Amino acid sequence: MIFLTIIFFSIGFFSGVYKFFPYSELVQLKDITSNQKIDNKHLMDDFIYDVDVKSLIHISDVNELNMKRSNLIKYIWNQNELPKVFPTSINEKISDPNFNDMKNLEKIIQVEYVMDFGINSISYLFIPIEGNNKIIFYHQGHDGHFFEGKKTIEFFLNEGYTVQAFSMPLLGLNDQPIVENEFGPIILRSHDHLKYIASDNLNPVKFFFEPLLASTNYLKENYNFEQYSIIGISGGAWTAMYYSTIDERINHTYAVAGPYPLFLRSNYEQIGDYETELPDLISTVNELETYVISSYGKDRKFVQIFNKYDSCCFGGDYAKTYETNIHRKISKLGSGQYELFIDETHNQHIISDHALDIISSSLRE
Repeated sequence: MIFLTIIFFSIGFFSGVYKFFPYSELVQLKDITSNQKIDNKHLMDDFIYDVDVKSLIHISDVNELNMKRSNLIKYIWNQNELPKVFPTSINEKISDPNFNDMKNLEKIIQVEYVMDFGINSISYLFIPIEGNNKIIFYHQGHDGHFFEGKKTIEFFLNEGYTVQAFSMPLLGLNDQPIVENEFGPIILRSHDHLKYIASDNLNPVKFFFEPLLASTNYLKENYNFEQYSIIGISGGAWTAMYYSTIDERINHTYAVAGPYPLFLRSNYEQIGDYETELPDLISTVNELETYVISSYGKDRKFVQIFNKYDSCCFGGDYAKTYETNIHRKISKLGSGQYELFIDETHNQHIISDHALDIISSSLRE
């Protein structure tokens, strides 16, 4: 085995240095692959810039917008109004060494909400020592634990905001229950597994939004916050844009490094995850329509931030293909605000320092 390894290494080395067989064949293969990538890039550009974005937004007036929101609520919960749900348990003061070093932290309250099949949401409510009477929901993406967003949580805590941090279903502190159905016992380890518990009476997509709804209801009854905002990263950005579509009580929405609309994702190597690929959801309210609905209303705004050189997904500046259409739609509706920012300061899948400054300034406007 070692002898063969030496032979193949030697062939590769001398082929590269002295350019004998199979050097030219390897170069040709590399050129073909590179050209295919270039051709695919040109094909993608030609495709997306020919899309009639305006025709994909089926909202011409406020009545149609409200109907879209109502249809989305009915699709998720099979009822006409938002459920009046509340957290299952509240732990008024906990200690978590991951966050004890925060400077403006008075206490952490643990909020748990348990749903069907034992699928739960454990979130932390960070109470500042010196607060501004405004709250931000921070929603982590598929990276898992909202601890990954500690920098963002601490940034806004230091600015006086109360922050409640969430993880996506089955991730972070949340359980991965074993469920029994006609297929036998299944461990819900992935969002893809949620399709096995779907039924006429249960739409699993609700697990992404109901914890936020329960907390919003609780906070409205027990606190007097003057402003509700939500910040989401990646999959959390998807959650944020759909939740603020559902719930008009959210004033400001900040979606960072979230998924593009389907017509853009279809030309990407990573088209999306279970929850972003539900045809019935997209046909009820598509991504472009969430931007409009989340933007619309008095003192409401929707802000998107994409990382141009994102190392994970949804990089580039393709959001500019629809930016003008969203602005025109909001202008026609007569209320609300939409903003788009392309972050060129780094090459990671994160909420950068630059993005934090953008959000901080926007919140004060």
